[in-house]
Amino acid sequence: MALTPRLDLRQSQSLVMTPQLQQAIKMLQLSNIELLDYVEQELEQNPLLERQEETQGDDQEGGDALDMAEEFSDEGVPMQEDGGLESIDFSDTGKDAEAINNDMDVDVDNEWNTDETSPVEIAQANLGEPAFADNSPGGATDFGAALPNLEETLTDQVSLRERLNSQMAMTLGHPVERMIGSQLIDMLDDSGYVSEPLEDIAETLGCPFEQVEQVLKKLQQIDQPGLFARDLAECLALQLRERDRLDPAMQALLENLDLLAKRDLQGLTEICGVDAEDIADMFAEIKELDPKPGLVFDDTVMQPVVPDVIMRTQPGGGWIVELNSDTLPRVLVNNTYFATISSVAGSKEDKRYINECYQSANWLVKSLHQRATTILKVASEIVSQQNVFFNKGVQYLRPLVLRDIAEVIDMHESTVSRVTSNKFIASPRGIFELKYFFTAAIASSSGGDTHSAESVRYRIKELIDEEAAAKILSDDKIVTILKAEGMDIARRTVAKYREALGLSSSVQRRREKNSAL
Repeated sequence: MALTPRLDLRQSQSLVMTPQLQQAIKMLQLSNIELLDYVEQELEQNPLLERQEETQGDDQEGGDALDMAEEFSDEGVPMQEDGGLESIDFSDTGKDAEAINNDMDVDVDNEWNTDETSPVEIAQANLGEPAFADNSPGGATDFGAALPNLEETLTDQVSLRERLNSQMAMTLGHPVERMIGSQLIDMLDDSGYVSEPLEDIAETLGCPFEQVEQVLKKLQQIDQPGLFARDLAECLALQLRERDRLDPAMQALLENLDLLAKRDLQGLTEICGVDAEDIADMFAEIKELDPKPGLVFDDTVMQPVVPDVIMRTQPGGGWIVELNSDTLPRVLVNNTYFATISSVAGSKEDKRYINECYQSANWLVKSLHQRATTILKVASEIVSQQNVFFNKGVQYLRPLVLRDIAEVIDMHESTVSRVTSNKFIASPRGIFELKYFFTAAIASSSGGDTHSAESVRYRIKELIDEEAAAKILSDDKIVTILKAEGMDIARRTVAKYREALGLSSSVQRRREKNSAL
């Protein structure tokens, strides 16, 4: 066959995702905190978007993601009887690309009713209502005083390095020693250990290794005992030396910490040259030491998880599921400004830019509202499916997969997966990630209902926590107990769940309880 250029016509099908659809999919899988950052970027780039302030009333031009549903209905978005938007399925199928185009036309006909899918009564709060009680002046939570600024609520704590630098100035007098000491302080990790070998520090500073080691010994004598250690054994030895308890037997014990971890009493008694009673006393002394002395000065402020969905008890029974409106961005499309600049725009490029900004702003507001309604639907169905868990506890968590939720609310599994990623729900039992409620199923040994893998793990932990020192449960014994309770599970599965929970083997647990540690 001759290699010559030629023209061929081919027909094929491919999925084309418009920029608007890509934006909607991206926003759907963002958490509320990440969504705030994304909307801030859009506010900076689009002059027709503006943030809705709390003082703005109903006469404001444009609309926000929660209040513009009526305006959107005139543009082809189907509405529910209660005025809310129907959900758009952002799945990876071709019908989504056809349903959503650059003109923001949506054609979805989905009906969803929680009363028909489950006997559990779940009330979805209005998207415009606050998630908590009214905090307006004169309300029940108004104490007549302004809240303090954020910086006034934080304590001023001195960090570990600041504390050590101030003490080093009194301990080290020579400028060269202070330079070495500053380098050693910078090499400390969060636990208070020197993170780099002394040889590398000496090479970096261009000074003898012996001088660096001498400065290190001086620094080990200041402040919290155990700091500036190079390993765990040295850290414990520094603390024992401070207590005048570092005798030859204790030093031998520190040199064999691997045997201590294995609870090998016989091996330690032979190495240390003491009896079992002395070994027990030495164990007790080591338990009183701090293996990570640097964490005492940890001043990191822990950031709590901000829930995306809030769940509370409904008077008379049932649950109320609502979005956390405090973290939802509220933006407006400034129609007045759009009309003003459109009338004075002269060139085609200016008019094209203004129209693109207006189209992008409208789509962003629609996508925000659609994201809110979709998350609310998925979260409400999860609460309906896991109602017994919220009433009785984790042992009643039922097996659940994405398909179970998707079939009920008539969405694609990929949409449910995106909605449940990085989203948290605050419930009377605590804050959980939405992914937590999706677990594998463990078959029933009696042919009844299946059991959730999470509830099986909880039961394994419960059995091990309640076992007596004289009756340590092996994995085979746990399998026998679980099968008697109706859970058909293999021994290797029990071992996998036990290791995932951080629980040691039966041999190790027997040593731990016999050594009274």
